[in-house]
Amino acid sequence: MSSHQTTQTMKPATAAKKLGVYLPATPAAFQEGVVSRAELTALQADPPEWLRELRANGPHPRPVVAERLGVSIAGLARGGVTEALTTEQIEELRRERPEWLEKERATQAEVRKEGARLKNLKREKEAGQG
Repeated sequence: MSSHQTTQTMKPATAAKKLGVYLPATPAAFQEGVVSRAELTALQADPPEWLRELRANGPHPRPVVAERLGVSIAGLARGGVTEALTTEQIEELRRERPEWLEKERATQAEVRKEGARLKNLKREKEAGQG
């Protein structure tokens, strides 16, 4: 007899997001089905060739592109990057260092610096109250 426990599933878009890949570049079977938690775990633990290839060469979704370029997703949009990019295209942008990319990297660095400052301030405040 099988148990009556229902298997948690997710839409392909959710699974692709969790895997850090661009959904339209995944195989049709992945795009058209549903993915169980167990399948997602298996894909993460032992990625098939198509997943390894997508992670290595893309096209990559915007969050991955932003991370690899060291900018925010909004910064990508301000720079005119609205589509998924391949690893080669990302590397090309790094080499060319367009003005918008340098500006957005500087902005992102300031945001991180301010975040760290606020975190330290909060830590000092909590230490002072304890």
